[in-house]
Amino acid sequence: MPRHDPADYLDMAALPRLLDALVTQGWFVGERFIDTALCHSLQAELQGLKAQSHLDEAGVGRGQTHRIKRDVRGDAIHWLDRESRAQRQYLTVMTFLQQAINRTLYLGLFEFEAHFALYPPGAFYKRHLDSFRGRSNRIVSTVLYLNPAWTAAHGGEMAMFDPDDPEREIARIRPELGTFVCFLADRIPHEVLPTQAPRASIAGWFRRNTSLNGIVDPAL
Repeated sequence: MPRHDPADYLDMAALPRLLDALVTQGWFVGERFIDTALCHSLQAELQGLKAQSHLDEAGVGRGQTHRIKRDVRGDAIHWLDRESRAQRQYLTVMTFLQQAINRTLYLGLFEFEAHFALYPPGAFYKRHLDSFRGRSNRIVSTVLYLNPAWTAAHGGEMAMFDPDDPEREIARIRPELGTFVCFLADRIPHEVLPTQAPRASIAGWFRRNTSLNGIVDPAL
């Protein structure tokens, strides 16, 4: 029987830990946080997009500053647009999470944007922030991993660093299916270490509405 409650697709017992961790340390990692069947559906969709050549080379920067720089990042992406049932289910879960964060942390999150990301063997993403304080409306970053049977030999971990000491590593996350990571976009430096196997994920961002003087940001 189809499930319609977004709470059915995530680990509700871990939700209070997620909210507390965002406040106390600025980041959270939850293993098997997102429903396994949904993760498999999303993983299959990403493989289908690859087979149909519907993935685009990822770049750095936005708008006029966007550039393809393979020495910085090597993934290929496809933006989520509710074109499939699995996408709609995942985006509904993220809306549920957005509302929970807003109720508890009063961050004023306005919308969620996300894309599939596929790293081929040898690819990486050098250390970076997803947002710079006062310069972007990306507030909370998220990553959902879609890799079944991932092993240590595959590499491809996400390393996270202390915002007050960017040379000190504070976490290293194996990209296993169902693991969900979220963190403050302008606080936590992070990188994707070189992967030895195709590495699949969904990267996303909860955004704040920064419309000003008739300019809509984010555009709807």
